[in-house]
Amino acid sequence: MNLTIGKLRRIQHCATDDGFFVIMALDHRNNLRRALNPTHPEAVGYGDMVAFKRDVVRALAPASSAVLLDPEFGAAQSVAAGALPGCTGLIVAVEATGYTDEPTARRSEVLPGWSVGKIARMGASGVKLLLYYHPEAHNAAQQEALVDEVAAACRAYDMPLFLEPLSFAIDPGKKRLSSAEKRAVVVETARRFTGRGIDVLKAEFPLDVEEEPDEAVWADACRELNEASRTPWVLLSAGVS
Repeated sequence: MNLTIGKLRRIQHCATDDGFFVIMALDHRNNLRRALNPTHPEAVGYGDMVAFKRDVVRALAPASSAVLLDPEFGAAQSVAAGALPGCTGLIVAVEATGYTDEPTARRSEVLPGWSVGKIARMGASGVKLLLYYHPEAHNAAQQEALVDEVAAACRAYDMPLFLEPLSFAIDPGKKRLSSAEKRAVVVETARRFTGRGIDVLKAEFPLDVEEEPDEAVWADACRELNEASRTPWVLLSAGVS
């Protein structure tokens, strides 16, 4: 993969000296509200969110090569409070939390008032975009256009783009994909997006480990993902021990 010097330098800032990513993700918003107060998440206010993120960053950032934060409660607030060491990389999420449209055609959006340029000006080392995506969803082309738009802005500012696609079921009668369906979607998503100007793919594990317990199948699925991806990829930790 070819990187500009600016992108390479910022990716280096997100990695350890020997080239590993040890990134703490704390860009959660609504999910964090529900975790902090499961009964009344709406009672978790702005100050509560900022204080929690600041305290966690202060405690764990020194052990991390980079921290992924949201622009609403975490990024600028942690920098201004001195909680984020200067030697630790900062990756900032650019998307609005959640999704719009129906559950079978989820649409991601850039957070109003934010942009790649604004993230670059605050001194961040990278931009992260969470993208709800299914190759056969009727809005797949719209989601692809969003990635192209953000990738173009990242090229203009020499900002590395970390893309985090999340799959979903397009059958209204299903709550989630089967293991085989998830494997096909995750692999095809990597094939479609890793040639579109993204620098690191944050991939879901390419099957359902509860439905498919055979570790040999896991390894084969990861090999298939590796063959499909034209950029370095890392695994999302959600649901994978």
